[in-house]
Amino acid sequence: MPSSERIDPTDARLLLALAAHPRATSVALAEASGLSRNTVHARLAALDRNGVVGSFERRIDAAALGCPLTAFVTTQVAQRRLDEVGRALAALPEVLQVLGLTGDTDLLVHVAAADAEDLYRVAGDILGIPGVERTSTALVMRQLVPYRLAPLLRRTAAR
Repeated sequence: MPSSERIDPTDARLLLALAAHPRATSVALAEASGLSRNTVHARLAALDRNGVVGSFERRIDAAALGCPLTAFVTTQVAQRRLDEVGRALAALPEVLQVLGLTGDTDLLVHVAAADAEDLYRVAGDILGIPGVERTSTALVMRQLVPYRLAPLLRRTAAR
């Protein structure tokens, strides 16, 4: 679950510098954000400790891994089996992310596949998980806005 900690404008400036230069040293981040090295180190440690920042895993294009197709599989689940279904989905390498939703759909499953036949197999694997009652698959045709946080960070930094 994401952290409920709120970041202040100073943290936002630091995170913008980190987003722009993910491999930067504390000294370089201090220079880019206008903070002291000790402040950068202490604030990054606090952000990490409080769960504000997650994995620093770099985003890799799934197409480079032989999976150019992206799809979202909406999934209805027997409620008492939600945790079990989540664990089973996590075991599928093609599952990139799973989000719990409100409304008629319980889960939004982000998947990558090699081609249409592979996507059919992945969707079948999801439907075959005990506790999954129904699925619907939507193929991503193109990405219009990539995942990003920089606009929110800039707004927070400007406060």
